[in-house]
Amino acid sequence: MSLAIVFSRAQSGIRAPLVTVEIHLSNGLPRFSIVGLPEAEVRESRDRVRSALINSHFDFPVNHIIANLAPADLPKEGGRFDLPIAIGILAASKQIPEEALQEYEFIGELALSGEIRAIQGVLPFALSAKKTNKKLILPYANAKEAALIRDIEVFPAEHITDVCAHLLKRTPIEPYRNKEFCSQAVCLEDMEDVQGHQSVKRALEIAAAGGHSALLVGPPGTGKTMIASRFPTILPLLTEAEALESAAVLSISHQGFDPKKFGKRPFRAPHHSASSVAIVGGGNPPRPGEISLAHQGVLFLDELPEFNRHVLEAMREPLESGTIVISRAARQCTFPASFQLIAAMNPCPCGYYGDPQNNCRCTVDQINRYQSRISGPILDRLDLHVSVPRLPISLITVSKKTGERSEVIRKRVEEARKKQFDRAGCINAKLSVQAMKTTCALQPREEHFLNTAIQKLNLSARSYHRILKIARTISDLSNANTIQTLHLAEAMQLHRWIRL
Repeated sequence: MSLAIVFSRAQSGIRAPLVTVEIHLSNGLPRFSIVGLPEAEVRESRDRVRSALINSHFDFPVNHIIANLAPADLPKEGGRFDLPIAIGILAASKQIPEEALQEYEFIGELALSGEIRAIQGVLPFALSAKKTNKKLILPYANAKEAALIRDIEVFPAEHITDVCAHLLKRTPIEPYRNKEFCSQAVCLEDMEDVQGHQSVKRALEIAAAGGHSALLVGPPGTGKTMIASRFPTILPLLTEAEALESAAVLSISHQGFDPKKFGKRPFRAPHHSASSVAIVGGGNPPRPGEISLAHQGVLFLDELPEFNRHVLEAMREPLESGTIVISRAARQCTFPASFQLIAAMNPCPCGYYGDPQNNCRCTVDQINRYQSRISGPILDRLDLHVSVPRLPISLITVSKKTGERSEVIRKRVEEARKKQFDRAGCINAKLSVQAMKTTCALQPREEHFLNTAIQKLNLSARSYHRILKIARTISDLSNANTIQTLHLAEAMQLHRWIRL
């Protein structure tokens, strides 16, 4: 009888809980069992492990083999446990020393030849392993992603024989060093590419400075998508912690994470035919949706009225809380969803309502029905309502770039955000009602002006708070200590939604 213990990790949302792989060899008829709530992919690892060990010229024990993946109530999925199970069998059969396993955590899928294949979700695995001060042995293809984390030893291997040679101290594996750790992904787009539209760029600067969401409204071809795609370039650079949070969500998604884009804010632009599961997340097991993939970045919804109403309504709670909880009968997962929403739409079905160069063919009822596809609660959560008019031909044909560069705008945004964090510990869009009492306090004149405007425009309490937050951001950009009437007027103009 022999027992070996190997450490690995499962995947549960963006968490990577510890899994202890216990391998027990006992007398009896040859049999290989895996217990501990394994999914089908994990149960199939019996054949992969057996073939990999035999083809790598190891002795496969002719015993009753039991592999227990503890804790037993945690679902296990994927091929990530192939390598730790194989290493455990070799240690239990005395082909490698068991004491050498205690300082490592293992993860990787095995090919039938013994090669170690890449797996999903390496970054959460490495983040969790760092807290236990363990060294990592993982597939070589995942090494660059795991090495993005500071102060962690990563030992990449291409074949199971490389792992055994390292544990036997015959041919040690060199720790992987990521030389591009501090590099920021290069962005070829810049706000100076946008000709004209000074009022639109001003509104987006306010949105970036305070973390406010925005809705761009204008005829087709006026540059709404072009401006929105450049919005991430004026946002502050990601901190290391924020970059790791964003990368961890992408790491567990089906598309995976490209280490070359580490440090770049995500920009997600799903098609309007996307389902609510695709947007907010779901499936079995639960996977992150577009709002989570846009964590610490921008979610751009083009042609907003064309999205299914249930999809838009499902986004209301994540917009406020910054997280999304996916509940299923068997499990519950929480994904981060702190994103900045930028949406765009035409003013009417034909797109030319209010356009001086094209006649609108829509009736008043058609325009009202089109605009009513966006509910009042969603409009209330869109802080800025920005008109994007058609540019004169003289600006379109100008070849010389005349606008400000994104870097210049970003510096003003960073200075404004620094004031907000020094004052309240968060950006203005995230201010609580209690914090607003001191942060957004008004003088009697400004308070009377705002109360009168709210009553005449018949705005909701949420709109009242949004206008205060926007005005506070405008005052921060203006280097003003208090909110002035001019700031309130601009905030109301940006927030007000005009229907026919």
